[in-house]
Amino acid sequence: MAITAAQVKALRESTGAGMMDCKRALTETNGDAEAARNLLRKKGAAAAEKKASRAAAEGVIAVAESSGAIAVAEVNCETDFVARREDFRKYAASVAQTVVDQAPASLEDLLALDVDGQSLEQTRQDAVARIGENISVRRFERIQAQGEASVYVHNNRIGVVVDLEGGDAELGKNIAMHVAAMRPQHVSPDDVPADVVERERTFLSDQAADSGKPPEIVARMVEGRLRKFLDGICLTGQIFVRDSKLTVGKLLTSRKARVHGFVRFEVGEGIERPVSDLAEEVEAQLREHR
Repeated sequence: MAITAAQVKALRESTGAGMMDCKRALTETNGDAEAARNLLRKKGAAAAEKKASRAAAEGVIAVAESSGAIAVAEVNCETDFVARREDFRKYAASVAQTVVDQAPASLEDLLALDVDGQSLEQTRQDAVARIGENISVRRFERIQAQGEASVYVHNNRIGVVVDLEGGDAELGKNIAMHVAAMRPQHVSPDDVPADVVERERTFLSDQAADSGKPPEIVARMVEGRLRKFLDGICLTGQIFVRDSKLTVGKLLTSRKARVHGFVRFEVGEGIERPVSDLAEEVEAQLREHR
């Protein structure tokens, strides 16, 4: 049977799929719109599975707030071009909003939750089929602040939430910006796992043993270097980015404030980015859409 432009237009609007994909689906199903939607969904799932092995190191950090809780989520894609697309960012925003509203316990639970009539996983698969890139929800965290939560998002690529007791909104923002810039791993040395401290102490001891200095001097050298190491990875020990005369710890003390915790997500951190040839990449995408 002949497929009309109106049928293609209606299917495209309801699924977001490409025009030619909609026309092919309607042709295969003899114009049955519901069957065509199901066919597109199956093809979307197959496309998502096919692309799942491709590295997705670009994307956005999305933040949502509701009733005193804040959610931070990282949603990835393959290219910065897709990361700037409105539909991709809308999906990332819906992921963060679902986290803050429904407090899922795991990624699997999150992706199974319904938003606007279908699961986040189905929406992800549909987006993969429509956009043509691997898309993944990598991680999320939901924060229920003990004090006041301060949020800072830098270019949609770095998201920070600081749980601050005392001080004011300006201090909270400044601390959040510091965390974004300086990447502390812990709030204070007391929060560093004992095995990390012991591993660094052993390394420093082995390093100092070759100095030829007396044991008591070596011990002091090791402890001094260990303190410097801990200051470097802990928020309170770092030099404040806006005032080189202050550590963050001294700044907080002067303002009678305390950081209960923080979350810092950066797009793609820890993901190995493959080195690719642009010409080959374009040719592969052309082949895929023939």
